[in-house]
Amino acid sequence: MLAEGGVVATLAGAGAFGVGLVVSRGVSRRHEKNRAAARRRASLSGEKAAPARSGGSVPGGIVSFVESRSRVVFAGRVRNAASRETASLARDIRQAGLASSVTASGFFDARVRLTLGAAVVGFLVGYAFSLELAAILAIACGVWGWTAPRRAIAQRKKDRAEELERHLPEMLEVLSLGLRSGLSFDRSLDVYTEHFDTLLSRSLASARQQWALGLARRDDALRDVAETYDSALFSRAVESIIRSLRYGSSLAEGLEATAREARALYRALKQEQVAKAPVKMMVPTGALMLPAMLILVLGPMLLELIGGF
Repeated sequence: MLAEGGVVATLAGAGAFGVGLVVSRGVSRRHEKNRAAARRRASLSGEKAAPARSGGSVPGGIVSFVESRSRVVFAGRVRNAASRETASLARDIRQAGLASSVTASGFFDARVRLTLGAAVVGFLVGYAFSLELAAILAIACGVWGWTAPRRAIAQRKKDRAEELERHLPEMLEVLSLGLRSGLSFDRSLDVYTEHFDTLLSRSLASARQQWALGLARRDDALRDVAETYDSALFSRAVESIIRSLRYGSSLAEGLEATAREARALYRALKQEQVAKAPVKMMVPTGALMLPAMLILVLGPMLLELIGGF
């Protein structure tokens, strides 16, 4: 009877979870116009939204859920969100390219909902077997739900910084080539943004538009772009450009040296990722192959023992 009740409770929980997903999708569609407006505001402010990740990834789905909660949760509903938002969270949200779509109130609302939802699902699944397993799964799933939003934002920030560093050398080389050809810095930057369609070029194009329209000083606009990425190398390159433009020192040589450094660092990063790949493959490979090997080796022995009895 306990097992049957657990199965019924599990099915009911799964049905409720499915209904919640349908409602969340409906809310997302209703607020699609608000998302488009936020993107237009972000393009004018120089903060570009992060590129869409694969829809099937868990971090991408969590980020989408946080964005949906940010659109429907108003500041009045979570009155203490501003006081709870730390400087680290605000910086991570901006460096992940989510400043125009994720708010503190939406982040904390999504975190609470994920924690409660994951804990309930874990409890229902575990209750089908035993009360002890239900408690363990509820705690484990609750911890996952509490930490998942922050980890998803951190992963988005990391992916965004990696994409920046992949295109940073070519940007610096184009600027250096334009300066050596007699173009000004602004015109060299225009050449790059007009001929390259990358996340970095779009961010720099927005910054270029800001100081061209007189909405911001060139130094402030460039620093604002650097602050939206988690890349110390890009920040150093921006500060070097600002100093060279301010004091009239040679800029082309510095850009070329920074481009070589950026290319070497990106190559080292990729080599490190390739070196770690075999180690990461050991866990799924062992988990899949070990049971089959045990069955293959111990299976005949177990059959003989069973036949002997």
